[in-house]
Amino acid sequence: MLIAFNGKRILVVGAARGIGQAIVRAFATRGGWVTAADLMVDPLRELAGRDGTGGTIQVHKIDVTESASIDAVARSAAFDVLVYVAGGVRGQRAQPIEQTTAEAFRDIVDVNLTGCFLLARAVAPAMKAKGDGRIVTISSRAGLATSLTGIPSYAAAKHGQIGLVKQLAQELSPFGITVNSVAPGFMVTSPDYERQWAGYSEEFRRTFIDRISMRRMGTPDDIAHAVLFLASDYATWITGQVLPVTGSPIA
Repeated sequence: MLIAFNGKRILVVGAARGIGQAIVRAFATRGGWVTAADLMVDPLRELAGRDGTGGTIQVHKIDVTESASIDAVARSAAFDVLVYVAGGVRGQRAQPIEQTTAEAFRDIVDVNLTGCFLLARAVAPAMKAKGDGRIVTISSRAGLATSLTGIPSYAAAKHGQIGLVKQLAQELSPFGITVNSVAPGFMVTSPDYERQWAGYSEEFRRTFIDRISMRRMGTPDDIAHAVLFLASDYATWITGQVLPVTGSPIA
């Protein structure tokens, strides 16, 4: 199966680290014209430019909590593909619900769910006009079950994102636009998740891989490859679906 994106315009939001950066590279090495957007742009600058496949990477700063910032990026091109990776736990730690403020809850929901809605809203008109488009979100195993983070707002936001994917798929399908999600298992891909991993007991860390059927932790490339498929012409009749990429037959 040859998957290529020559001449396709791809917007990857949340591109600075781990999974996002792997997705940017994966599209660019297959000929895609990639806009790598993140609030943190310095980690992306070394990726900018062309490569031998005809792909390009340009860097754009974005704040997914601000509509004006989102609209500015969306106006920069008529994108064929949107990949929404932004999210995470925003430096928060698990604590009893009675100690969780509304502001803290809202902060995680804003970047994981509301920002996803705003980006989809921003790119949809151009996709509708072309009669074709791909929207892929990076949700989480936490959107299918409970979260290892122990943070209620994170699990709620990821469940909500999956609901948004299904609803948008129904609305946008008549326009030739597919909307799907990839749900990764736990990976140590950012400082927040490094801290989470370090916070587990030695016994938990030692036995964690034994609970994964394939007996290894996932990598950002594992997620990028799933995204490439859902964004490709091989997935034109797949929409409203969640693809767990967890190394196990169950989420």
